[in-house]
Amino acid sequence: MTETKDSLNPGQPVHTMLRAFRSRNYRLYFTGQGISLIGSWMQAVALSWLVYRLTQSAFLLGVVGFVNQAPMLVLTPISGVLADRWNRFRMMIFTQSGMMVIAAILAVLALTHWISLWHIIVLGLCLGAANALDAPTRHSFIVQLVENRQDLGNAIALNSAMFNSARLIGPALAGLLISWTGEGICFLFNSLSFLAVIAALLAMKIPAQTLTASPREGIPQELKEGFLYTFRSKPIRLILLHFAFVAFLGMSFTVLLPILANDILKGGSRGLGFLMGAMGIGAILSSILMASRRDTEGLWKFAGRSSTIFGLGLLALSRSRSFVLSLVIMVITGFGMINIMTASNTFLQTNIEDSKRARVMAFYLLAFFGTVPFGNLVTGTVATIIGVPNTIMAAGIFSLLGSWVFLLKFRSYTLLPPAAREPF
Repeated sequence: MTETKDSLNPGQPVHTMLRAFRSRNYRLYFTGQGISLIGSWMQAVALSWLVYRLTQSAFLLGVVGFVNQAPMLVLTPISGVLADRWNRFRMMIFTQSGMMVIAAILAVLALTHWISLWHIIVLGLCLGAANALDAPTRHSFIVQLVENRQDLGNAIALNSAMFNSARLIGPALAGLLISWTGEGICFLFNSLSFLAVIAALLAMKIPAQTLTASPREGIPQELKEGFLYTFRSKPIRLILLHFAFVAFLGMSFTVLLPILANDILKGGSRGLGFLMGAMGIGAILSSILMASRRDTEGLWKFAGRSSTIFGLGLLALSRSRSFVLSLVIMVITGFGMINIMTASNTFLQTNIEDSKRARVMAFYLLAFFGTVPFGNLVTGTVATIIGVPNTIMAAGIFSLLGSWVFLLKFRSYTLLPPAAREPF
């Protein structure tokens, strides 16, 4: 018998976890983006390894991490306004094509052995600018792909599963390819992988009324409107500030993984790939847990407790000298980190107005991509002074402090009488 939407019910847990796949456009997006993300993770690992191979410097690893994400700090809020005004479908085609070209240039330079640090920095800035335009568009585009609005939370969780499955596969493939052929093949694969998501987008049937949005006011006024809407709401403000704090002082530890893998755990490039892959396993477990949720109640508490798990994972990682034990710890760390990100994303997406969706999501992305570049610089600098293990330990301590403050603040808000609470 052909399955219909009505045949999916709470008694079917597997179907419940995949209910967003009932929408054809979302299925296409999931498939194409999934392939592209594997390439993106391969490029991220190959790029960090290439920088370390060329420079042997923790500080320069932090610098490259900064320039790859710094454009997000300046451009993401404006991109959120544009994504609320313009055709998100066409914006996606444009940004994905741009990132494909950048990856192709990296591949040519690496395969011809012409690549140097300044190439990486310039192309990193270009990639950061493309990501700044793409990210708010992509996050707000999801709502147009899901036919049933009740499936939106599930679609977000499945996106996280897709992202983190790629985090598992991409770094492992990159570690193997780097040891066999060098970094250039990883960049080439990433460039070709963008064809999958572009083909998926072109195959979609987007209803005409969702393809355009008429500009309402000037960009500065709409940016101000989005800012006030976002930060006048105490729940949204707390979610974003907590996420930004943990991202800045905790999640930047990933910039040190090449040194941790090679110098401390003696795993080389393959070890780096396996560490990233282990974090991806934890992230997938997190995504499965989020996809199985039937409602969005208690997401704030889930986010706070998850940052506690993340902080404890960093503390354990900083003391570990066993590669196998570190893999287990990375699973736990990845589980906590992605719980924070997915719970925060889902909380926002299910509590904001459609007309301001891209702008609010731009601030969500800014909480990560706007803080992590500075976190990378701080982490790289501190690591040269106190060492990699002690820097990771400090990141864990700050993540724990952030989680406790957030839980106390949000709990005090929920205890207020409804009339005294700031509205969403």
